Amino acid sequence: AKEAPREPDPMRGMMGTPNSPVKSYDYLLKFLLVGDSDVGKGEILDSLQDGSVESPYAYSSGIDYKTTTILLDGRRVKLELWDTSGQGRFCTIFRSYSRGAQGILLVYDITNGWSFDGINRWIREIDEHAPGVPRILVGNRLHLAFKRQVPTEQARAYAEKNSMTFF
Repeated sequence: AKEAPREPDPMRGMMGTPNSPVKSYDYLLKFLLVGDSDVGKGEILDSLQDGSVESPYAYSSGIDYKTTTILLDGRRVKLELWDTSGQGRFCTIFRSYSRGAQGILLVYDITNGWSFDGINRWIREIDEHAPGVPRILVGNRLHLAFKRQVPTEQARAYAEKNSMTFF
């Protein structure tokens, strides 16, 4: 019996070998979110709506993770955001999750001065468990700017003093 002709494989020629996975992106950027409770890290993750995927491990490990792919200068960039700071065992898992990270986003709530004061503690944790990973200071909850407790210039000066990018 003669085998029926196969449908053409649209992925043929795009893969290195027949069994290698197809990458749906050109670059992978991994960022960790850290910050005190209730600063809006979950809101940042939830904002990744278009094409976002929740980790199947989020419920069993307690680590929140989302990914999305964006188009940047004609390249497909897969963004991974990991929130490990809600864990009691943060110190023991942070080092392994920070491997391969392009940056750590230190998140504070602009309406909560205590959350900004807590950034010092997070910097010490990062210096101990993930030295050398670039740090980015992120003021969150801008939609509540009328309740602002942390002036933008104060945060910008703090970021500059600590060699961080500021958003």
